[in-house]
Amino acid sequence: MSERLWAPWRHDYVTSPADGKSGCVFCGIGEDDPSNDRENLILHRAEHAFVVLNRFPYINGHLMIVPFRHVGDISSLKKEERCEIMELIMQSEEALRMGMKCQGMNGGWNIGSAGGAGIPGHLHVHVLPRWNGDTNFMTTVGSIRVVSQSLETAMDQLNPYFGGN
Repeated sequence: MSERLWAPWRHDYVTSPADGKSGCVFCGIGEDDPSNDRENLILHRAEHAFVVLNRFPYINGHLMIVPFRHVGDISSLKKEERCEIMELIMQSEEALRMGMKCQGMNGGWNIGSAGGAGIPGHLHVHVLPRWNGDTNFMTTVGSIRVVSQSLETAMDQLNPYFGGN
């Protein structure tokens, strides 16, 4: 028997152009008016990069740090971009620890399609909160992830740690 999971909201993502900057979701939200940051799930804008909640998270509170400039790998970043991204990783760690009371974290980056990058042309760093017991039988048996919190609630919970209200 074939199981089917309907996810029509992913259609725009999977049909968007994959060639360079054209249609890049990160460029689009980074260049959008800051008045749309909540809708775009942006928690913080710095000079060279921004912190955003992952719209398709592995777990609630899944953050990404994204440079404004469209670059595909770490070696293409300027020194000031690399330094700021590291500062934003540290700020994200603190926000997740304090705001979500997580017991651990994991994160990293994927470079290129072969490296698992969902958006291979625009580098981004993942920071994910973890709790003891946050994995369960659903992932193992059903190949399904259970995200226990809405994006809006996670946004409200983390916003104060990035200077928001």
